[in-house]
Amino acid sequence: MPDDQGRKYPDPREEDIYAGDRRISRPDVSLPDWEVPDTAYRPIPIVWFTGAFMVQLVAITVFLFAFSSQEPWLTIAASALATGAIGKWTWDRGMALAGLGWRTATVFMLLFNMLFAVAASHTF
Repeated sequence: MPDDQGRKYPDPREEDIYAGDRRISRPDVSLPDWEVPDTAYRPIPIVWFTGAFMVQLVAITVFLFAFSSQEPWLTIAASALATGAIGKWTWDRGMALAGLGWRTATVFMLLFNMLFAVAASHTF
């Protein structure tokens, strides 16, 4: 399209392009200035909390069914070991740096689920 009014359009490969006070293109990455390309994904505590909950739920269920014909203490011991390992795994993933509320909720959730294993192991 010919330039009828003598306007020079900026080349995005050579200079920044602005729309008012906002830079909409940079020559190095051709991304708008509100786009931050050098960030990294950082999980949030709810992800660690939910992961611990789901893994513990599956582990305790497996132990309840696998050891249903055994002594109840075996189910409780296996569930306690799994809960400890899941807690350590969750803390190593990043929960140790989370807020006090998330850490407290995670500990209570792990212990509360462990109570289900204790209660269920005595019903079989």
